[in-house]
Amino acid sequence: MAHLNFRGMRTGEHGARSTVRMPRMDPPKKKPVTVSAAWREARDLVWAHRRRLAIGLSLMLVSRLAGLVLPFTSKYLIDDVLGNNRTELLMPLALAAGAATLVQAVTSFGLSQILGVAAQRAITDMRKRVQAHVMRLPIRYFDSTQTGVLIARIMSDAEGIRNLVGTGLVQLTGGLLTALLGIGILFWLNWRLTVITILVLSAFGGGMAYAFRTLRPLFRERGKINAEVTGRLAEALGGIRIVKSYTAEKREEIVFTKGAHRLFRNVAKSMTGVSATTAGGTVVIGVIGVLMISLGGRAILAGEMTLGDLITYIFFIGLVAAPLISIASIGTQITEAFAGLDRIREILDMKTETDEDAARQPIGGLVGEVVFERVWFEYNPGQPVLRGVSFRAAPGTTTALVGSSGSGKSTLISLVMAFNRPTKGQVLVDGRNLADLRLIDYREQLASVLQDNFLFDGTIADNVGYARPGAGREAIKEACRIAHCDEFISQFPQGYDTIVGERGIKLSGGQRQRVSIARAILANPRILLLDEATSSLDSESEQWIQDGLRRLRSGRTTFVIAHRLSTIRSADQILVLEAGEIVERGTHAELLALDGRYRQLYDKQYQIETDLFINPGEDFTPEPEKPVLPPPRVGTAL
Repeated sequence: MAHLNFRGMRTGEHGARSTVRMPRMDPPKKKPVTVSAAWREARDLVWAHRRRLAIGLSLMLVSRLAGLVLPFTSKYLIDDVLGNNRTELLMPLALAAGAATLVQAVTSFGLSQILGVAAQRAITDMRKRVQAHVMRLPIRYFDSTQTGVLIARIMSDAEGIRNLVGTGLVQLTGGLLTALLGIGILFWLNWRLTVITILVLSAFGGGMAYAFRTLRPLFRERGKINAEVTGRLAEALGGIRIVKSYTAEKREEIVFTKGAHRLFRNVAKSMTGVSATTAGGTVVIGVIGVLMISLGGRAILAGEMTLGDLITYIFFIGLVAAPLISIASIGTQITEAFAGLDRIREILDMKTETDEDAARQPIGGLVGEVVFERVWFEYNPGQPVLRGVSFRAAPGTTTALVGSSGSGKSTLISLVMAFNRPTKGQVLVDGRNLADLRLIDYREQLASVLQDNFLFDGTIADNVGYARPGAGREAIKEACRIAHCDEFISQFPQGYDTIVGERGIKLSGGQRQRVSIARAILANPRILLLDEATSSLDSESEQWIQDGLRRLRSGRTTFVIAHRLSTIRSADQILVLEAGEIVERGTHAELLALDGRYRQLYDKQYQIETDLFINPGEDFTPEPEKPVLPPPRVGTAL
């Protein structure tokens, strides 16, 4: 199985390295996402926060009703106080306007507090939900999806739902209710003028509906582009040492520039659409103003309306038009939220390993017998990596896997770990098909030390204790002692509380590997998998580690991949793989006596080590077993 150290830097079965962008495996099939699915997701969100939304909507209605007081007072102020000199109404009107303003201020503050908290809680819940789902997806999904894309799904896409459970949706609902109430009052004041006004507003509403249908795909595409650009940027920053060692800064600059310009073009298009809706709103206001001047003026001259009626009508036109025009911005935000829900729905619709485990029974403790029965496996159809592999690893024994690069060793390990499933045949664990075992129970009894000695950005104690949450410091120290970590840990001023940095960058390769081995020792597994577990160690350190690994392997079923054949002499059985098939099997002594492929590998390695020892100053370059890959293409597009 190929390991991805950095995106675009691939190592593993074929032994070669290249900065060429390698083709990805097809991700798991996704269910088509429809608008109705996004609506269902939105409905569930609204229902989950219905209490706060109901309170918010109530406050919104109170605020809007209070906002109607000022327009009403203007009619009585002009017609009665000023027109008929009824000065006794002046103070009550002023008090009513002041009280309404105070109510609006209080309700607006409460609205922002209640709905703001509801929105942040919804965002947090959605992020937790998506993260938990993503972490339980099969390994094949991570092999075909950029890390940046997943981060965008979890962090950025969830941000948009604030407009569904925050002020956006409530403002939209409150605005529509206010508009309906205002239209009723407008009909009461002048029904002819109101009919014409409604026709104008309806035309504007139709234009906004068309704009939203056009903008929604743009917002959805923006999220996708942003995730891709972020993903590639994360790759380049994570692999900065590779970038600099191959002087690829300019290439990465070109790649990022192309992605940034794609994002810019998308944003420019969406801004054009939003600007068009805003401009349409301005035109609507202008048209309504023309109607007020022409038709309203004639109504006053004809005695159909008083001056107070016209002023009140103008105020209520503003109350009706403002919410409808604000729908342009609120609707755009909600449209963007739905685009994010579409992308989130894609993730949530994928079947997780936990979903698969639901139909399986708990497995209890393992004895540790592993049997392969005519196992075939292929990453790409028609290109088998394993071909009819059959063997038995007895409980408590060590099985070593050797062979040239690309022979299928790491793929076999991935099948034992249930990261992949056989294309044909079956893997049996304690006589039961691994496909029928509950993965969470099975993996709790596994431990691995792989080529990529991944460490988290935390302390040494935290990284070792990751294998067994709640383990005490003494247990961690004992595991480190067996793995010979205590020798370098004691030299750090902070000891076990030393921060190792991102991916353990503050430790040497050998130190990282020993910490990984200590982590596996602490896990106390029934099945242990070692993929080049001593590849980063010098000869002296390796000798110490081999003693610790022998103690670790005792009583456990162990699979070992090691190119240094001298490290697997004590294995109970050695499987020699070539082109995905077992061509030889036996102990170290038996395979040497067989004088076959294993003997060739052993002699060749012995000769290389001898030449390097005798002539250390000479430039020794072994003949490559595989053709050299062509030079990388510059500026791979996102």
